[in-house]
Amino acid sequence: MEPSLLSSAVMEGGRDRKIKLDSSPGVDEAIHGCADEIKKLKEEVRGILKEVGNQPSEQLNLIDALQRLGISYHFEIEIEEAMKQVYDHETIFSFKNLHNVALCFRLLRQQGYNLSSDIFTKFKDDNGDFESSLLDDVRAILSLYEAAHIRYHGEQVLEEALIFTTTNLTSMMKSSTSFSCSPLGRQVKHSLDQPFHKGIPRLEARRYISLYEENDHETWSDYVIKLAKLDFKLLQAVHRKELSHLSRWWKDLDFATKLPFARDRLVECYFWAVGTFFEPSYSLARAFLTKVVSFISVVDDIYDVYGTFEELKLFTDAFERWDVSSINQLPGYMKISYQATLDEFEKMEELMHKQGCSYPMHYAREAMKDLARAYLVEAKWYHERHVPKLDEYSSNGLVSSSYYLLSAASLVGMGKIASMEAFEWLRTAPKPLRASCLIGRLINDIGSHEFEQKRGHVASAVECYMEEYGASEREACREIYKMTEEAWKDINEGCFAPGTTTIPRPLLMPIVNLTRLVFVVYKYEEDTYTHSDTRLKESVALLFVDPIDP
Repeated sequence: MEPSLLSSAVMEGGRDRKIKLDSSPGVDEAIHGCADEIKKLKEEVRGILKEVGNQPSEQLNLIDALQRLGISYHFEIEIEEAMKQVYDHETIFSFKNLHNVALCFRLLRQQGYNLSSDIFTKFKDDNGDFESSLLDDVRAILSLYEAAHIRYHGEQVLEEALIFTTTNLTSMMKSSTSFSCSPLGRQVKHSLDQPFHKGIPRLEARRYISLYEENDHETWSDYVIKLAKLDFKLLQAVHRKELSHLSRWWKDLDFATKLPFARDRLVECYFWAVGTFFEPSYSLARAFLTKVVSFISVVDDIYDVYGTFEELKLFTDAFERWDVSSINQLPGYMKISYQATLDEFEKMEELMHKQGCSYPMHYAREAMKDLARAYLVEAKWYHERHVPKLDEYSSNGLVSSSYYLLSAASLVGMGKIASMEAFEWLRTAPKPLRASCLIGRLINDIGSHEFEQKRGHVASAVECYMEEYGASEREACREIYKMTEEAWKDINEGCFAPGTTTIPRPLLMPIVNLTRLVFVVYKYEEDTYTHSDTRLKESVALLFVDPIDP
């Protein structure tokens, strides 16, 4: 079994440091020590939000800072009231500056307000191009770049805006060393690499804290940055404590010894859960999602790497039956993962029943069965040396991506807000969920197909495209990536456009965040989940190991 980050060294300054979660001192002290000061700072910031209510530009910049720094969840009511006022008063039409217009547009869209992208046509010249004079304001170009990522289908002006801003920001970075090394230049570099809309919220907050300190400050900046640091410190302590408990659970299962062929990735699985929802109120949801991701990883390796086709048919049938008596038909190594999966689902169902909402587990079980069926289809293709057409592959890939199961599992521990209506909505595979599942499959394939083909694996989307269209690997990856960009528009429309669903916003955000995770984990066309001793190690260290500067 490949080594887990739980036991691997996190490198910093040439020294090895271990992730010692089980013996972390002062976790509870850190939590309680921050709480009182955070409470006071929250009241200060809440008062500032009220004070700047008659200064729209400053108010929008403050809200943007709160969101980027990862502390907007403390002020959801105040932010909603502020953005409603901005929308009702049509404040955006009073702005002449591109930065204010683009920022206001993005914040309103993120909040689910209907706003036409035609607002940006006033920044074009007679030839239909964006005015060259805009290039004098880098901050404005950056704001337009970020706004363009929340575009819907058919919004040509935002397509053009993305090209215009990406081209010119990239050129600025290359042409001026002094600019690229400046605080604003570092922010541009990060945004080009990781647009805010597609970033993992907790990871973006951790990185933005450093960027924010380097830039010019508003009168309220000291309060905001202090709150952000203390809040991050508190949440890091909470997350470390949760991870410590989950690590003991994983160690007790002893999959590392019993199933040595499978990936040992508990910390990475928890990283996935924190990326989906980081707030303290979702501790139970994180724990269950971490366990589900862990089981998916092991089951995936059984289907991909270890099981014979005949054994895999028995494994799939056992999941279909979802009965402990089915374990008798399985070979020994399958019994271990099957029993553990059933046990944890049963424990969660008992807990849900005590809370008066046992129905979520029915949907989680059905999603697990769907995943097993999809895995078997891929195993059959591999067994028969069949390379499916891309449409056939993608249709099965919507399920084999595991994103439908992850979406259902993410709702299980979110409490009564996750109504039966919400689970039924998921079961219909609505457009944003299908888009998320497709992105999960395709981006995973772009990042991992070379490694998986070497070890023996069903043809990925890349190979399917190459076979069907006679394309090169580079051409296939480029066209598949275009498909993911179109799918993002489905997510934007389904999760941010008003009137598209009655599902509460908190239940839509796991779909968005799960999609963000796959973009980050498989960025640069590499599988950092399987090969976690790469870029993902740095991200794990930032969230769970490295302390925030005071």
